[in-house]
Amino acid sequence: MLFILIPLGEMQITTVSGKRSRKDFLATARFIYKDDKNWICPLDQDIENIFDPEKNPFHQHGKCIRWVLQDDNGNNIGRIAAFINDKKAYQYEQPTGGIGFFECVNNQEAAFLLFDTAKSWLQENGMKAMDGPINFGENDSFWGLLVEGFTPPSYGMNYHHPYYHAFFTDYGFKTEYEQITNHLAVRNPFPERFTKIANWVANKPGYTFEHFSKKNAAKYVADLMEIYNDAWKNFDNFVPIKKETLEESFHKMQTIMDEKLIWFAYINGEPASFVVIIPDANQMIKGFNGKLGLIEKLKFVYRRWVGVSRMRAIVMGTKAAYQKHGLESALFIKLKEYVLPMNQYDELELSWVGDFNDKMLSIHQATGATFGKRHLTMRKIF
Repeated sequence: MLFILIPLGEMQITTVSGKRSRKDFLATARFIYKDDKNWICPLDQDIENIFDPEKNPFHQHGKCIRWVLQDDNGNNIGRIAAFINDKKAYQYEQPTGGIGFFECVNNQEAAFLLFDTAKSWLQENGMKAMDGPINFGENDSFWGLLVEGFTPPSYGMNYHHPYYHAFFTDYGFKTEYEQITNHLAVRNPFPERFTKIANWVANKPGYTFEHFSKKNAAKYVADLMEIYNDAWKNFDNFVPIKKETLEESFHKMQTIMDEKLIWFAYINGEPASFVVIIPDANQMIKGFNGKLGLIEKLKFVYRRWVGVSRMRAIVMGTKAAYQKHGLESALFIKLKEYVLPMNQYDELELSWVGDFNDKMLSIHQATGATFGKRHLTMRKIF
């Protein structure tokens, strides 16, 4: 843990605008976590793509900005980004923007300067509150403040120092909801009741199950969008997902995707339920320090070929009309029929589920999964 005490006047905050400041933004996280063996550096290109209007469709209906904080010696000691998603900002009691990609040395003055800077920009743009730490994109990656379960993160999951929580709470952030991640030991048998229900559902007349196919990607993207938008329509502040967003997500997953880890359930031909699972790319990029040059690409290809031991369930969904039909249990059985003979995977990370989603948390419990991590989505009202 770092303890750096710097007078406020000796710090300088700079808007990220050119190549040098972009490098500083990325380098800040490497400095903050240089002594933390659990942290796995996200790929630089994954971070940069979020701030690239050509790569991130959220720029079409929003805007973002980011800053780097340096001490008087030019050391990168903090960073933060702020963004406004016009499709969501005005769905709350007060217009609400977001902050994310926050990193900071263990110094409250530095942290509060970063928060103040983001807050001022959001206020100038009509916002009256900010959520954080969140992503300028879908909530399946870089979302939430880690407060419990400081173990190596899976790909796309936020990792933070424990002292960050005090920064947020002392600044006045309040928890909007908790994000629960559970872990499932793949080689352990499912509970007897779960297996009985799953097998019964899987054999019901008119119930069919298919895994994703790249050759027929358009069909499965359309089916997922139909299911997802129906499954989540009754949740507060829900914004329907677009086909373009899903296509971009599947495009990003192509290099690590295993078609037989993505399953769909149909009832009399109607798309009814799905689960999207990917091999944990963090086990492939560990030690790359964010880079993806020729050597790293060769290592990545080799590690992908050898196989990793952990999978991550990114998202699940079942149409409202079929949420008590046990389809999710059947999907897990189909998944296990493929995974077990491979003798490769040890763990499935079920991430993340909001504490407001009782149905999905119940499914996790029914599988025999155990608690893994807790993130918080927090809000500061100005």
